[in-house]
Amino acid sequence: MKTKIALGAVVGIVVIGAVSANSGDADGGSAGQGSSSASAEQQSGGTNADTRSDAEPADDKGGADGNAEDEGAEKASQAEQFKGFVQKNGTAAEKEAVSHVTKVQGADEQNDILDSANVYTDFTGGLMGEGTGPANLIASAFADWKQSDNGLVTVYDAEGELLGTGNF
Repeated sequence: MKTKIALGAVVGIVVIGAVSANSGDADGGSAGQGSSSASAEQQSGGTNADTRSDAEPADDKGGADGNAEDEGAEKASQAEQFKGFVQKNGTAAEKEAVSHVTKVQGADEQNDILDSANVYTDFTGGLMGEGTGPANLIASAFADWKQSDNGLVTVYDAEGELLGTGNF
């Protein structure tokens, strides 16, 4: 019952956020679409006529070792990438909290309209358990790792119960 209420609240917040993000300007939201789509292509590695010629020489300079590192980074799971970021940039408390992360979903699929990511941990007990405090740290660390105009990260325990949410 608590899970249904919590999930209903999360869905409600996400819907309100999406509506408010899309109703911000009077001309229908078309003023900034050209620049944001170009930025999204550059962030996601997409190429267009301008960036294609710039991107090709960078690959040639890397050599065989640079390509091997890129392939290794792509093969690493989202959870491993997230943990690596926090180990490099996080506080001691964030590092401890993120050590409990078992899976991350949705971190690589962003469109800045309605981005959502799920982080699964090995904590138990749901909202009343031990993972509620660390869930806030995990959400904060996730916001440092990924940026979005309208992102929501949800942290779950080992049984799939909601521990916390945060914006990124």
